[in-house]
Amino acid sequence: MTSSKQSLSPRGRFVCGWLAAALLLLLGPGAALALDRYQQVVLTLGSWRTDDIVPMRTFLDRFEQTHPRVRIVFDPTSAPDYDAVLTAQLRAGTGPDLVYLRSFEVSRDLYERGYLASLAGFDPVKARFQSSSLDPWRGRDGVVYGVPFIATAHGVYYNEDLFRRLGLAVPTSWEGLIASCRLILAEGRVPLANASGESWTVLECLLLNILPNFIGGRGGRLEYLSGARCFDDADMIAAFAALEELRPFLPEHQEMLRYQDSLQLFAQGRALMWFGGSWDIGYLETQAPALRWSVFAPPPPDGKPAQLTFHPDAGVGLNAASTHREAAEEFLAWLCEPETGALLAELMPGFYSMHNEHRALSNRHAQAFLALTLDRPTDIRFVWDQLRAGRPDGYTLMRDAAVAVMQGRMSPREAAATIQAGLAQWFEPARACARKPGDAELDQ
Repeated sequence: MTSSKQSLSPRGRFVCGWLAAALLLLLGPGAALALDRYQQVVLTLGSWRTDDIVPMRTFLDRFEQTHPRVRIVFDPTSAPDYDAVLTAQLRAGTGPDLVYLRSFEVSRDLYERGYLASLAGFDPVKARFQSSSLDPWRGRDGVVYGVPFIATAHGVYYNEDLFRRLGLAVPTSWEGLIASCRLILAEGRVPLANASGESWTVLECLLLNILPNFIGGRGGRLEYLSGARCFDDADMIAAFAALEELRPFLPEHQEMLRYQDSLQLFAQGRALMWFGGSWDIGYLETQAPALRWSVFAPPPPDGKPAQLTFHPDAGVGLNAASTHREAAEEFLAWLCEPETGALLAELMPGFYSMHNEHRALSNRHAQAFLALTLDRPTDIRFVWDQLRAGRPDGYTLMRDAAVAVMQGRMSPREAAATIQAGLAQWFEPARACARKPGDAELDQ
């Protein structure tokens, strides 16, 4: 909200005004300046992270200890509703002073429509982050409008005790992973906790987890975006074929199981692995404190280098209509400090800062995920940049195709062709994309 004042009755306002006037007469001309200096400003911080209310209160208390004139109220909205609610609030002029910003197209659209303040002259953000870390919150005019806040890593959770009991090693190739799944299934156990009852999990937890290994990471993704490759090329088909290969190793009736069901299957030791992300660390540590688990990177197919999805999830921006810009910039400057990034990572394991400096973490699970990002190339989630700017958008196309493959309603080739055809309706590089020699049979 853009105001911190509470309404008083007419009589209350008269009494307060009389007392303030009397106090100023007694204390002299310096009193007005002193009272203004110590008047607390209350800012609202909007977010989609409803699970973070407790750790964020601790995080914000640390800011307020050294910035007593500013109070931050954390006011999250459920993730599925956040984008629509925030847009409506900003349009109506009732939006929070500070807002969580999704990376790339979703927040870029808000900036282009004038709802977010420019941070062009805000020096702290330039000094503490690499240019590549600022790109997810940079407008088409090149202006930065958000402070990088949290990033998350993708990976594969595994039950250490059951792996040891079955004599399994952490797989280093896709073929090795499939062999391990077959062995686990032969033992009468569920290899993977993932399911397709909640469509976003098939895309974000599974396909976007493994995709960089099949398309060549960041370099491959940029070739799709430039038109040097078509979205139904051999590598994309291979990624969907790998997704299809996992289907026999999912839980029974996986079409009906949702995200929380999958988490519980892994937390209870009923499934040995879970393709997910570092955002699940807190849940598993709370719900299954006795479970011994760790994480490995999704392995590449033989002959291909290992890649990893490490995604800039959220930035923090300033509502252009806020009447407390100075106080808000005070908070944003604090977010830019490396010590703040380290504090965030400790309070919310699995959420990483994007500062130039990386520090070891005390939480062993968060450190295990972080270690994966440091010894192999990383890239963002495939459909976040540019591919959500038109209709049908790349996220929806790829999500629906992934679910259809996972449920046996579409072949890998059909899935890739659907994405190519959908994007070609509006995305110029997809319209004019170049076929590789190995993809010639796709046109037949």
